[in-house]
Amino acid sequence: MPSANAAARAQGPYENVVVRQRSMFRQIVDRLVRNRSAMIGFCILMTIVVLCLLAPVIAPEGYNAQNLLEKFLTPSLRHPCGTDNLGRDVFARILYGGRVSLFIGFASTLFAAAVGIVIGLFAGFSGGAADNIAMRFMDVLMSIPAILLAITIAAALGTGVSSAIFAIGISSIPIFARLTRAPIIQLKNEEYVEAARSINAGRLRIMFGHLLPNIMSPLIVQVTVNVALSILLAAGLSFLGMGVQPPSPEWGAIITSAMVYIIDHSYLVTMPGIAISLTVIALNLFGDGLRDCLDPRLKI
Repeated sequence: MPSANAAARAQGPYENVVVRQRSMFRQIVDRLVRNRSAMIGFCILMTIVVLCLLAPVIAPEGYNAQNLLEKFLTPSLRHPCGTDNLGRDVFARILYGGRVSLFIGFASTLFAAAVGIVIGLFAGFSGGAADNIAMRFMDVLMSIPAILLAITIAAALGTGVSSAIFAIGISSIPIFARLTRAPIIQLKNEEYVEAARSINAGRLRIMFGHLLPNIMSPLIVQVTVNVALSILLAAGLSFLGMGVQPPSPEWGAIITSAMVYIIDHSYLVTMPGIAISLTVIALNLFGDGLRDCLDPRLKI
């Protein structure tokens, strides 16, 4: 019978690489499953996402169906979150509003990550004047509070979902740019980068094929944290009248339209506020647990 070493040699180097990659992924998943706070956040987040995606099934009447005979009904089994001043079901509006808020949060974060990572890669790898110019521009953006920068951009572009995505995304670009640049400066002189240069690998191949995969862990964690921040910024813009406008059911817009009735019918503000809070808490719990699982210094 062939020995174990002979069998290993017969597999070849590529099969060994696949096995190692799978075992590493399995280790990360195992650590994530054992992290109680991360799993609580993940379950809450998935519950919210599934409920929002199933909004047409759960509330087939839509978010704008009015019934003046049932206005200002307190929460009950028929209307879990009550009804507003036009008799619209608040729970249905929260579900449909969650679709808009989550879309803005994820879309603006992906936009910011894509632009920020590219800027950070080129700045950190190039160095010199290009690095200084790019980072000074990022410093200018970071010196402006995120909500103020988002308000300024939204005021110039107008209200709406696309404007909110762009405004919120611009305010988050410096975070991803700096998070990408710092490790690139350390890694660009590593031996595997020199080996890639020795075989005439281009700059793009080195940056995106060799350097970027080695810094993905903190970027993945930042994405989860930034989605929570983007949802809060989107709600803030809508609350200030610079984001999604009524009757569109975005969480911040729902709170804005209900502020007039906050004293006598506080549930109109409380219910969408709870939805925002639960989503942000879930994302932060999951992001914190993901950081623990991906950080090699915290492996157990």
